[in-house]
Amino acid sequence: MKAMLLAGGRAERLRPLSDAMPKCLVPIDGEPLLSIWLSLCAAHGITDVLVNVSAHGDLVRQALERYEGPLRVRLVVEGGPRGNAGTVRAERSFVADVDSFFVLYADNLTNANLGALWAFHQTHADLITMGVFRTPYPQMAGIVTLGEQGRVVAFAEKPVRPATDLANAGLYVVRRELLALIPVAPVVDFARDVFPCCAGRMRALPIEEYLLDIGHPAALARAQTEWPAHRPVANRSELAT
Repeated sequence: MKAMLLAGGRAERLRPLSDAMPKCLVPIDGEPLLSIWLSLCAAHGITDVLVNVSAHGDLVRQALERYEGPLRVRLVVEGGPRGNAGTVRAERSFVADVDSFFVLYADNLTNANLGALWAFHQTHADLITMGVFRTPYPQMAGIVTLGEQGRVVAFAEKPVRPATDLANAGLYVVRRELLALIPVAPVVDFARDVFPCCAGRMRALPIEEYLLDIGHPAALARAQTEWPAHRPVANRSELAT
């Protein structure tokens, strides 16, 4: 299995911390977020990971050079913004030999069962399987409306009047056919440019495990307190700080 681990954001809300390091190397309970992700991927049978970054690429490269875990990791340092869907389209050669692959937002801290997401994806023929969770702030998230058998019948990014509280978790399994539906543009975003057009061709699976976007200081502080209780046993990769 392959995964694109999207870490291209510039983490402006985490400044001044992000002036010195990329968000993916921010330590959570003493371990870089990227290390936590690599361990999670390996634990669920992923073999190959592509990591994209747009800031502090040398620091990420140095960290990955110290990685001694089982994954084959490819680093892509982007010269400018592409958007999350733009990165997936631009790096499509990475997944040319697989029918489906993971797209994972590295902004999140999670112990989600990626294996369950993959298994559910195999039960249907739709283009996308999206992990979802219940949010207390639906106006600030990508919100899905579900039909029968978990099919996503509508998707709205940060709606003024949310139809539900089921939010996009930034965890997907997608079929390679989706690449042809990603618009060709300098910056392309899944939530804005892709998902609304794929309603009726997506399924959703609730994520019951821990999930937190650590993209602002209050959430990062919360993660330092909460993560030790949620970290999977022996879930430390060989990626050193």
